[in-house]
Amino acid sequence: MERKATLPLFFLSLAAIFLSLSSALDHQTLLLNPLPTPPTTLSWTDTVSESETAQLDPNSPSATTTPTPNTLSVQLHHIDAVALNKTPTQLFNLRLQRDAFRVKTLTSLAAASPNRTTRGGGRVPVRGFSSSVVSGLSQGSGEYFTRLGVGTPPRYVYMVLDTGSDVVWLQCAPCRRCYKQSDPIFDPRKSRSFATIPCGSPLCRKLDSPSCNSKKTCLYQVSYGDGSFTFGEFSTETLTFRGTKVGRVAIGCGHDNEGLFVGAAGLLGLGRGKLSFPALTGSLFNRKFSYCLVDRSASSKPSSVVFGDSAVSRTARFTPLIANPKLDTFYYVELIGLSVGGTRVPGITASLFKLDRAGNGGVILDSGTSVTRLTRPAYNALRDAFRAGTSGLKRGPQFSLFDTCFDLSGKTEVKVPTVVLHFRNADVSLPAANYLIPVDSSGSFCFAFAGTMGGLSIIGNIQQQGFRVVYDLAGSRVGFSPRGCA
Repeated sequence: MERKATLPLFFLSLAAIFLSLSSALDHQTLLLNPLPTPPTTLSWTDTVSESETAQLDPNSPSATTTPTPNTLSVQLHHIDAVALNKTPTQLFNLRLQRDAFRVKTLTSLAAASPNRTTRGGGRVPVRGFSSSVVSGLSQGSGEYFTRLGVGTPPRYVYMVLDTGSDVVWLQCAPCRRCYKQSDPIFDPRKSRSFATIPCGSPLCRKLDSPSCNSKKTCLYQVSYGDGSFTFGEFSTETLTFRGTKVGRVAIGCGHDNEGLFVGAAGLLGLGRGKLSFPALTGSLFNRKFSYCLVDRSASSKPSSVVFGDSAVSRTARFTPLIANPKLDTFYYVELIGLSVGGTRVPGITASLFKLDRAGNGGVILDSGTSVTRLTRPAYNALRDAFRAGTSGLKRGPQFSLFDTCFDLSGKTEVKVPTVVLHFRNADVSLPAANYLIPVDSSGSFCFAFAGTMGGLSIIGNIQQQGFRVVYDLAGSRVGFSPRGCA
């Protein structure tokens, strides 16, 4: 009789353990850190000896047999490091302003995709190397920046890294109109490796709408949805990523540049188009790259971008890339649902994020958007589920674009329901710090998602923090590696 009595107790204990583990997976503890204070210095190593330099040429017949250079990891710096006399709250507000410009740009490009007038594209990933990334220099131009050398001898400049653009371009002297940048403007006349691209060449024909000048030189123009643009000669040049030189990269040498690019010299396009950096250097780097964007307050861990086979993490969970027949730049993925607290949110189905045949709707991954935007019905359902799971927390007033905020002043940690993004074949469970973020220095925290009335949904970089995000263009897939920044 005693033995029979112990069996139910045994199963009850197992059930209690299971429920405890399930609760631990459905909820997580958020340590309440304030808005980060920016670092006081910004340092880069610009010079590398010739003996440490590897020379790569994506247009060489032997490119496919070029030895893979060693992977380089360089310290990350973000925009806040170059923002003078700004408080953490001011920096955060500037970030939200940049974000609004960014979303407007992407939405405009997607909406105008059937009749695109952008002329240009270009970017260059390199197999087996990584470069430092700086997050956010100025409004509208993207959040993450690197420092690289242009020309021979190399002149070092800041360049935006942007998965939402294709063309590689920078400001060039002589300037008809140029905006203010941190470094001297690049002068191609002082570079031994600069070469213009002739009209009618295969590279020139890859531009959406190529044009020519009286010297039969190929001209490019790229216009962005916020009114920014760059115009000049389409050319080839050597780019130096610390010890790795990549020769004959197709770049736009802009003599007429206007818009919201202040600070950086230009843009390194990491988009999916045929003139992007990964596409043009596919023979070198197998059309693979990845980045890791650390929490902006985690100054001890560097962010990096890696190009080549070494960019692919073994622990990444992959989801297929899908094609927009009207726009080849963006990285479209299939989001099929979301969960809060271990339960699928009712009403959020794949149909809310469907990319139709006309190129409308869909979900893109973007390095330059901060806050994830979801179509309004999906966002409302997600927000309501999160509010229900945090009913024990004191609500606070709305803040900027955030309509779900909490007054957590006086607390050091709270428990919150786990949020999971369900992509096709890949479930991505977000750390709590990726969706409940500080918005001031007084203990206010907000749910870091927002709704949009447009059809395009965007997975932003706040939600990507701490993951190594792998872009395997050869395999037409994107992967997420948790704790991939270690």
